[in-house]
Amino acid sequence: MNVERRGGGLLAALAAAAIVTASLSPIAVGEAQAQRLLPISAKRSVSIGIPIGKTEDVRIDAPFTDITIGDSDVADVTPLTDRSLSILGKKIGTTRVSVYGEEKRLIGIFDVEVSYDISRLAAELRRMTGPGINVTSANGRIMLSGTAHDAPTLDRAVVIARQFAPDIINAVQVLAPQQVMLEVRFIEAQRQAGRALGIQWNSFGKNTLANIGNEVPARSLPVLPDAITSAGVLGTSAAPFGFLFGVMNKAGLSVNVAINALEEKGLIRSLAEPNLVALSGDTASFLAGGEFPILVPQSLGVVSVDYKKYGVGLAFTPTVLRDGVINLKIEPEVSELDQSHPVQISGYNIPPLIVRRASTTIELRDGQSFALGGLLQNKGTTAQEQLPWLGDVPVLGALFRSASYKKNETDLAIIVTPRLVRPTRPGDVVKTPLDNTLPANDIDFFLMGKSEVTPADVRLAVGRQRPFTGHIIDLRKEGANVVAVKN
Repeated sequence: MNVERRGGGLLAALAAAAIVTASLSPIAVGEAQAQRLLPISAKRSVSIGIPIGKTEDVRIDAPFTDITIGDSDVADVTPLTDRSLSILGKKIGTTRVSVYGEEKRLIGIFDVEVSYDISRLAAELRRMTGPGINVTSANGRIMLSGTAHDAPTLDRAVVIARQFAPDIINAVQVLAPQQVMLEVRFIEAQRQAGRALGIQWNSFGKNTLANIGNEVPARSLPVLPDAITSAGVLGTSAAPFGFLFGVMNKAGLSVNVAINALEEKGLIRSLAEPNLVALSGDTASFLAGGEFPILVPQSLGVVSVDYKKYGVGLAFTPTVLRDGVINLKIEPEVSELDQSHPVQISGYNIPPLIVRRASTTIELRDGQSFALGGLLQNKGTTAQEQLPWLGDVPVLGALFRSASYKKNETDLAIIVTPRLVRPTRPGDVVKTPLDNTLPANDIDFFLMGKSEVTPADVRLAVGRQRPFTGHIIDLRKEGANVVAVKN
């Protein structure tokens, strides 16, 4: 018998004719029966899959003398007898084998597909992910099909399959993909407190003019009644809450003293409650704020304009696991403009951003909540100005010194609650925030001062109730016979 390999030329001829007689041993008969029967035909081609690096013995139902291989780099076919072959998978791919009988008569053709060992991969997937995911071979590549309970199970199956082959075909369908709505509450509290105490000395004589205070020139000092000049508290630009002014006159010399005192407290509360919906495995984002322009220097003095986002932002990626467990990756961010510390770029003041950002991954069930706290910012500043030497004198130095103190506290808490949601059914009415109100007429708007009214107010204004609906049945007193039916 001759084996001809096309593509690489006629490489070798193998003469291994074996005469099958009745004297075969029982072991040889058992091996022949264990071989796979390959029903080849000259009119149509059949396919056989071989794992790479492994061999498989097949037998055909007709004797042959010659074999032709399309691509010997993909597979190698070795005759065992005149009715059996041994096929070795050498490289991923497909090739065609033609089998000839006596006088070069074509007996049949079959295709050999060399792929990865999917039997071992299927066993590993059943052990790691459970039933549901099937493994087959398509044009030498591993193809995953079937169903998976959730996205993490599918990801685990893909990771395992890539250990056997770098390139796979993923045709697995995830059962019941879920949509997750995330209820988020941003709660921010800002507390401010400040105190200031300053003393201002102004002296006016015939030939002298002196001022100890906030270094404002005498001509720029505010003028009080009786043309007496004074100044504000030293070290702060805020208007004083308490003000004491005194004047001393002697021998043509006028000295006035201004004592300014200020203590202030403030509380700012802000709350944002965004709701986001995303498909399991996808990412949703939210931003309540704005964008401000910044200048970006380019080459040769060219400046371009770019925009930077700021405000309350959120990005989250939910993944629905088994038993309703939700794996949640959340990245909240709160930023604001800092106008007190601008950055000079090409002669323009660009305000920087004060950013508080967090990133975490947790697992919750439907309706459970978690809170991100501890984002506390505490900033205190003190300022003191005094007249040299005199301000350092104990006790009396307070008359020549001004001091101010400011404290800012900001606390941010983020509460997150994931929920599994489904779309509304066709025909269901979706409620809007305007369903419970109606536009006001001229009487309600101009006379009553209402910009909108409720449906109950409208029914009360017209002096009638809602009309009856349904059927009213009139019955005789002595029996249960129906007399009339009104709509």
